[in-house]
This record gives sequence, structure tokens and C-alpha cells, in this order.
Amino acid sequence: MKIIMGLSMSQRLFRRLSVAGLLATVMMLSGCEKQTEAVEEQLRPVRYITVENPLALRTRTFTGSSKSAQQSRLSFKVAGTVVKMPVQVGDKLKAGDLVARLDSSQYELQLQQSQAALMQSQANARNAESNYERVKGLYENNNASRNDLDSARASAESARAQTRSSQKSLELARLNLSYTQLRVDVDCSIASLAVEINENVSAGSQVAQVNCGQELEVIIEVPESLIADIRQNMTVDIRFDAMANKTFKGRVSEVGVSSSETASTFPVSVRLDRDLDNPELALRSGLAAEVTFSFAVDTVLDRYLVPLASVVNDVEGAFVFVADPAEQQGEAVVRRNTVQLGELMDEGIEILSGLETGDRVITAGVSVVRDGQRVLLP
Repeated sequence: MKIIMGLSMSQRLFRRLSVAGLLATVMMLSGCEKQTEAVEEQLRPVRYITVENPLALRTRTFTGSSKSAQQSRLSFKVAGTVVKMPVQVGDKLKAGDLVARLDSSQYELQLQQSQAALMQSQANARNAESNYERVKGLYENNNASRNDLDSARASAESARAQTRSSQKSLELARLNLSYTQLRVDVDCSIASLAVEINENVSAGSQVAQVNCGQELEVIIEVPESLIADIRQNMTVDIRFDAMANKTFKGRVSEVGVSSSETASTFPVSVRLDRDLDNPELALRSGLAAEVTFSFAVDTVLDRYLVPLASVVNDVEGAFVFVADPAEQQGEAVVRRNTVQLGELMDEGIEILSGLETGDRVITAGVSVVRDGQRVLLP
């Protein structure tokens, strides 16, 4: 009887402990659910950009460097040894100023030889002319034959031709002598020198490079996707790193017709309009520059520019996350948007389709958000 009573008490104790444990478990589960709900209620803030009207993205900027619009590479027309070079890089020259001079002794001798040859040919011509006149008189008095007359006339004509040849040789010798002095034809400045005194140079080899005139131009490389929209006399904005707070106006002067060998880009030359209000601005060749083009509406219509970090790729293709406004103020719902990518640029990447003006594209935290998630907007 005692054993039965002891078992009953144990059973009652076990039942009480089981009920208490069950209640504790239920309370723990309830607490976890509340904690999970609290975690879910803590919405993640995201950063975003609002896609602008494509009309505001009608500009493209390309980098290049400035150079004189009139650059000349000076060279001698004859070979020789440089004996004089009175200029240095940066010197400003007037028309007619000397850049370099060759040793002219060889060409002076050639000139003297040509002069002596001319005198000799002139003397021969006078003698042949006199002989022809004498034979001609004898022939008229029947004292000379027809063959004698023809021979005397041929000798006189040959002597005259030799005289003309000697005169041309003398002119060439004078030209060669003048070519030993290298001078500039217009006002310019020395950009670079390629030779030194006592150096032998060949005809046509570069001696110096000069920048002439006051006009500057900027050479840039334009990708093939935009070269068809660039035309001569198209107006552009030009900014120089040396004068970051000032914008200059310019016009397209040349458009390349063939691409470079290393990339699908075309050379374009932009002529800088002179600033009449500030003609003393220190603009010169070699300055780093940025050239901004403004294209027609249909050139970049429906194209948007977004940061590269906002674009994600998976097996289904490229997409971005768009934050659509929710009912609760300050909140949004994430929406996955498939997009078509365009050209990669310094400012970001072009989106050809999949976005509309006013869409808010998430730019930070794209790896931790998902489609349909609620997020906070700053």
C-alpha cells in the first residue's frame, strides 16, 4: 500500500515538472517569435540616386591636350654641319629671324664654280656667234658652202644653250647657299630643338619645331558610337586643368575618317576661340584639357547614367534594384529591374532600357537586399 502511494506521488511530481517545462518552452518560443518580429521590424536603410531626365545627359566629355593650331617642323634643304644656332626653346621669333646656320664654305665654292662656268659658256657663245656671222657673210658672197653655214649656226645655237644651262646652275648654287640659313617666315616661338652645334644634319631632317600664331587646338579621341554625331564647326566647351575655374568656347575643326590601330576611336581636332577679353591668358601647347560636347536630343534619347556599383549580373542577365515608395512615409519596397547596358563611361554606365525618369536606383548595399524587401529611405 505504501509502495502504491509512493508511486502516485512520483507520478504527480513528474507531471508537475513536465507542465512547468512545457510552459517554459512555450514562453521561450513566444519570446523568439517576438524577437524575430522585432528584427524584421528593423528595416535596412539604403542609398539611392534618382534617375534624371535623359535630356540632362546630352553631354559627353573627352580628355586631350592642347597644341598650336599652326605647328611647323623646320629642316634644312641641304646637308651640312651646324655652325650657329642663336635660339633656345621658348624664344619668340619675328618673321625672318635666324634659327640655325650651316657651314657654307662648300656651297660658296660651288657658287664660284658656277660663276666661272657661266663666264666660260658666255665667251664660247660670243665666239660661236661671231663665227656664224662671218660664215654667213661668206656664204652670201658665195665664198662658203651651205655645210659651213649650217655647222656655224649649230655651233652658235649650242653655245647659247650651254650659256642658259650655266645660268641655271648658277641660280641653283645661289639657292643652295641661301639654304644654309634656316629662318622663320612668320612670327612664332621655338617649341623644341632636335640638333646641336657642330652636328651633321641631312637634308630634310628636323632641326626645330615652332608654334606659329595665337590659335590653339585640342586633340581628342572619340569612340565609334559617337563619331557619326560630330560635325565640323560644332560648338564645344573646353576646360584646362591649369585654369579649372574658367570655361572656354571652341569649334570642331577636323573630324577623323579612320580609327586608330589600337582602339576603335577617331581623332577629332577642336579649335579654341580666342578670349578677346583676356588675350594675355597663359594658354600654351601641352596643357591637359577636357572637351565637352552637347549632342542633339535623339542622339542619347532614353539613355540613363547610373553608377557601375548599382548594376548586378546573374544568370538571367543585368539588373538593378529600384526603391518604389511604400505606404509608410520614409519606407520603400525593393523591385528588381532587368536593364540593357550601354557604354561604360568615366561617370558610370549607360542604361539603354529598363529604367524611367524618376526611378530611384539603389547604389549601396545591393548585395544584401532582395526583390520585395522593405527598406528605409534616408
